[in-house]
This record gives sequence, structure tokens and C-alpha cells, in this order.
Amino acid sequence: MAPTTLGPIQRKFAPWDDPSEVPLVRFENVTKRFGDFVAVDNLSIDIYPREFFALLGPSGCGKTTLLRMLAGFEQPTEGRILLDGQDVSKVPPYRRPVNMMFQSYALFPHMTVEANIAFGLKQDRVPKPEIEARVAEMLKLVRLEQFGKRKPHQLSGGQRQRVALARSLAKKPKLLLLDEPLAALDKKLREATQFELTDLQQELGLTFLIVTHDQEEAMTVADRIAVMDHGVMVQVATPAEIYEQPNSRYVADFIGDVNLIEGRVAAIDGARVEIAPSGIDARFEVAEAPDTAVDDTVWLALRPEKIAVSMEPPDDASVNCVSGEVWDIAYLGDLSIYHVRLASGITVKSAQTNVTRLIERPITWEDKVYLSWTRDAGVALIR
Repeated sequence: MAPTTLGPIQRKFAPWDDPSEVPLVRFENVTKRFGDFVAVDNLSIDIYPREFFALLGPSGCGKTTLLRMLAGFEQPTEGRILLDGQDVSKVPPYRRPVNMMFQSYALFPHMTVEANIAFGLKQDRVPKPEIEARVAEMLKLVRLEQFGKRKPHQLSGGQRQRVALARSLAKKPKLLLLDEPLAALDKKLREATQFELTDLQQELGLTFLIVTHDQEEAMTVADRIAVMDHGVMVQVATPAEIYEQPNSRYVADFIGDVNLIEGRVAAIDGARVEIAPSGIDARFEVAEAPDTAVDDTVWLALRPEKIAVSMEPPDDASVNCVSGEVWDIAYLGDLSIYHVRLASGITVKSAQTNVTRLIERPITWEDKVYLSWTRDAGVALIR
């Protein structure tokens, strides 16, 4: 059996590839309508025990509606939602083994941290000694042992976020739903909290489902990401697969930064696919382009960090190489982003790591440069 915790190199965890694994959550042809508006459209997906699953997409794509249906705050118009094998359509929210952490945290301002964490346990009439032990356990888990007597207004944003998380975990749910949980935090605290969340999830062995519009957040915390658009899951895959092998221009453009160059398939020779780009006097090649035929229209997706920029042409400039003029430069400290305008008017971005401490860079505005990349750097997309 594959290990389910972080090892010294990487996490070996992929129950979705094992047909014998039983999902904890199953959406079966779920549709949700609000009047004539379809928020979720005939959606099916399995989420497995111990998985950190992310719903990623822009506002209005249906991700929060999906979360609310799983929590029991909304009912599907069509289809079924199974939780641990049980159809929960008729189960009220308070009877589901699910807790939800809201974006606003929804802490009770008049209660102490301890009372906030204990609230759900008291509602369930858990014995007082057990409540006290569970609250102490949760405070230790989120490293807030010294803040139990404080009120929410006496805490920082990051501390309030931890209190909300501790309250959500106190009842030991099978599934924790997180609705934009880090949106209110500043950038550095958000980055640190992302790793704390993943460590906590693996330590507890729970299943987490997070809703976010932040691509970086989803890529950092999730085992798998579902990219959503207009109520449909466009692609469901691991972060690496989503980034390196997007299945459409929408996914490629939504996740990270990308150059999309239109062209047509000029030739196919085994694992080599030649692309004639539109309006560019050049020849491109990719390692593979499944489901394509000669003369098909495709879009070459190239990540900026995979494109080399130089003042001199590479040794082989006959393929995967174009020249242009530096139109703009974005200096980001660790990276410099070069916007290079080709003779056709197309602008291509190249990201270069600033490995030296030079203040003046050798390549500057209006320089003529060459952009080049390897055959396996790009992905040909047919939609």
C-alpha cells in the first residue's frame, strides 16, 4: 500500500488511480439551478479519504455552490451526493459528518477563544470533561495555547483564522470544507498558512475540500485540483498535470502565465508534431499533440520560464526559435519578465531567473533578442 504521509522526497498518494479505492465523497450527475441560471451543470467527481482537494475557478463558476450543497445549505436540483456511501440529500447540515470553515471565520465576538472552539461540542451535549480535553487539544494543534481566554477582537487576522480552523476540527468531522479560508490574510502570512494547512491535514488524516480563486494557493495545498468554468469541471488533475499538461486554452491561461500561439499542424512524424504558426516565419515542433491531424488548428502553449532569451541565435535556430525586440521588462527581484514583440506584432513573454546580483541587466529595452525552447517545452492544444 502506498504511504499516505510526506516522505523525505515526495508524497506517494494517488487513490484516484486505484480502482479498488472507495471515494469518501461522490457527486453523481449533480445539477443546481437558481431559476433559469445553471450554477452547477451535470457534474460528477469522486473525492477520496485523506485527500486535499481544491475547487479552483473565477467568481461565479459554481465552486461555492458545490461546497454549500455538500454542507447541506443547498439542495441539488438533479443528481445525488454520496458521503461515505450514504445519499445525504435529505440529511440536514447539523447531522452530516462535515464541518465548514467560512471565509469570514464567523467567530462569536462575545465568546472567548475556548468558548468558540467548544460551541459545537456543547451543542452536541458532549460531557464537560471531554469538551475541556478536546478544546485543549485543538488549542495545542493550532499553537494558540496561551490565547484561550482572549476574545476574537484581541487576536490578529492569522490567529482568528486558526481559531476558526480549531472550531471546525473540534467535532472531528470526516470532511472539512474550507471556503476561501486564507483570503483575509496578507501575502506572507497566507503563504505560511498554506503549508500549515497541508501539514495539519496530513497529521490529522482528514479529507479537506478547499474553494479558492487563488491559483498559487490551490497549487500549494492540493493533491488534486478541479478547474471550474460556468458550472463545469474543465479539468481534474494533480497540480503538476494541470500546469504542465493543460487540456485546453482556458486551463492553460487560468493557471499561471502562458504564451498561446495559434497555428496549424504541418506534419506528424511519430512523437514529433510540426506546427506552422500563423503570421510567424518560423517552424515549431512539440513532442506530442494527441487527437490531431495534419491541417488541424492548434494553439501552442508555452510557459514563459521555459523560453530562453539571448542576444545571439542558438546553435539550431531552424526550429523553435523566433527573434524580436524587447518591448517591456518587468523586474520582480527573483525574476525578470521580458516582453518581446515579434515582427508579426505578437508579444511573447520569457521569464528569466536573476541568478546574479547585477543591477544592470545585459538585455534591455529595444534590444534585438532570440527566443528559443526545447521540443518538450510546449503543449499543443486543440481547444
